[in-house]
Amino acid sequence: MTAKSILEEIRPLGSDSYKRVMLKHGVKEPFFGVKISELQKIVKRVKKDYQLALDLYDTGNYDAMYLAGLIADDERMTRKDLQRWVEKAYCRGLTGATVAWVAAGSPQGWAAALDWIEDKTPLIASAGWSTLGSIVAIREDADLDLAALKRLLQRVQKTLPSAPDLVRYAMNSFVIAVGCYVKPLYPLAIQVGETLGHVTVDLGDTACEVPYGPDYIKKVEKRGSIGKKRKSAKC
Repeated sequence: MTAKSILEEIRPLGSDSYKRVMLKHGVKEPFFGVKISELQKIVKRVKKDYQLALDLYDTGNYDAMYLAGLIADDERMTRKDLQRWVEKAYCRGLTGATVAWVAAGSPQGWAAALDWIEDKTPLIASAGWSTLGSIVAIREDADLDLAALKRLLQRVQKTLPSAPDLVRYAMNSFVIAVGCYVKPLYPLAIQVGETLGHVTVDLGDTACEVPYGPDYIKKVEKRGSIGKKRKSAKC
């Protein structure tokens, strides 16, 4: 199975209606408009394939790039691989999902994310915050640097209001992730969210909304799920 053969396989699975939705979310040509449910069928066959994932991502076709993240062997992804991926990511679907999910599963992810959040390019900085949010969702608290996460929460409280839209959205999501998945930092995440208030972000002509952090976290608390980790960041 090659990247070329997969492109030919998914080409007829795209739909114009789905393409129109994706265009509103910043996806650019070339892409076919394939629903994630269709891509998941290929994931079931392929499972993990390090080289195929790299090849698919390098096609520049959004559907293939998204699929690459789903089949990537995260643990084999090098720092160079992750850097190439984040530099080629051009929309929130890639920075906030594909790159962030794969980086979170990589041993290089934490260090990469800390570098990315310092980047002046909003897409790369947002990928860093999204990666940090994915990391706290899948790593046990004992394996997390809680002191560093506390400092990051405080940094968000101080800098989010003046950050670019994409970065504000990712920062807000990071606060929510820490509040939901890192039980010792739940109170601080609530406090930071309340201080920030309702975060406003221009998400274009989409139905997407920016969740209010404290409300979202408290809903998870009511379910008794604070601190419950996910098996994988990918979905």
